[in-house]
Amino acid sequence: QAKYLAQIILVGAQVVGRAFMRALRQEFAASRAAADARGRSERPQSAAASRIIGISLQEAQQILNVSSLNPEEIQKNYDHLFKVNDKSVGGSFYLQSKVVRAKERLDEELRIQAKGNKEKERKTET
Repeated sequence: QAKYLAQIILVGAQVVGRAFMRALRQEFAASRAAADARGRSERPQSAAASRIIGISLQEAQQILNVSSLNPEEIQKNYDHLFKVNDKSVGGSFYLQSKVVRAKERLDEELRIQAKGNKEKERKTET
């Protein structure tokens, strides 16, 4: 009887293990597809900036609570959030660093856009 119980446990563990591995493969495939879709939606320079800074454009906009790339609005929200999260007033250094990274990412995107606009102007002049 113990032999049958051991076989049942062994078969059950195999079934659960296979189901877990299948779910894990599906999750990896979904994650890869999402990353590919994100990469296609961003311009190559913008995608490179996201990788270098470690934060996506959308995440940076959410952190600084801006919907468009308006330099004045970005600076205003950055100043406020940086001040509020200062450790000397009881804020969080972690959150303050996220605010700084978000500002860096948005500044880089503004630089990329300005560079693209200059190239467009040069092409239309010729």
